[in-house]
Amino acid sequence: MPIQVSIVEDNDQLRGTLARLLNRAEGFACLSQYADAEAALEGLPKNRPQVVLMDINLPGLNGVECVRRLKQVAPEISAVMLTAYEDTENIFNALAAGANGYLLKRAPRAELLEAIREVHRGGSPMTTHIARKVVQSFQRTEPSPQPGETLSAREQEVLDHLSQGFLYKEIAEKMGISYETVHTYIRRIYEKLQVRTRTEAVAKFLRR
Repeated sequence: MPIQVSIVEDNDQLRGTLARLLNRAEGFACLSQYADAEAALEGLPKNRPQVVLMDINLPGLNGVECVRRLKQVAPEISAVMLTAYEDTENIFNALAAGANGYLLKRAPRAELLEAIREVHRGGSPMTTHIARKVVQSFQRTEPSPQPGETLSAREQEVLDHLSQGFLYKEIAEKMGISYETVHTYIRRIYEKLQVRTRTEAVAKFLRR
């Protein structure tokens, strides 16, 4: 079953390029396309894609607010922000609004597809720089137990790699273990830290 992806991008050429890439790549399918947030908010709750590629800088309602509203009506849809530049503030705001990660528009084809796979599996691709912004937000909430008190040495190693922005596949290669084993470790980490996303897990890790 291919991963069902929708695209929200006002650049007609880029939107078409992304749609063709998804439809030609094995394991992916472009379910729908939208040129603005208003049309997306009307169509996405009906289409129910598994992943949405969301441009941040949209005409009218921006991508951050679109994600915020989308998550209120369809929280199960994973949203990945598309941005031309690593605009820290906008990306952080998008993650705070409920986005599951972000991609640079200039990312190579293989990286883009792998990031969509990771988000679909429950991951959240981002850089440490962005993760540290998330930490600042978490520090304004009530303190939680330190992750080092509950995680095994191997789990802490996996989480360390996550905090550096590595993909699951890259972590597997670095640690000399299988992709499935990495996924098992991450599931245990989420359970022990009582988190649901990579963003939250990394935030707790970086707060130590």
